[in-house]
Amino acid sequence: MTVTTTPRPTGHPGYSETLPREPESAATARRLVRAACTAWGLESAAENGALIVSELVANALQHAERGRIRVRVERPEPDKVRVTVADLSPARPELCTPKDDEEGGRGLILVAELAADWGSKKRGQGKAVWAELEGRR
Repeated sequence: MTVTTTPRPTGHPGYSETLPREPESAATARRLVRAACTAWGLESAAENGALIVSELVANALQHAERGRIRVRVERPEPDKVRVTVADLSPARPELCTPKDDEEGGRGLILVAELAADWGSKKRGQGKAVWAELEGRR
């Protein structure tokens, strides 16, 4: 896959990569987040960003109907990192509380805990789920 860089108003490029909808893509997404945070001098956001992107990719793998996923890492403000995962499922994520004996269902709870803000938006035939992190230089 090819990493794409896009100029942004903050003067820092955004990074994106289209990945196959397979479990190995989570590792690639984590590397992309860590590399972007390091390039921006926002290493403080790298590990939480890597955890968040892992959860968002896992949700896309589970719920997307076909095709690939798109991972974007942007710096919308000097002290913020935004991680986005887009897929071709129109179903938007909902934060829920799983039962104690359920194995899954805690990913968005983790995202909500680690992120300063998160959400989703409809995009074409699918959706994009994003999370913002506060970074410190």
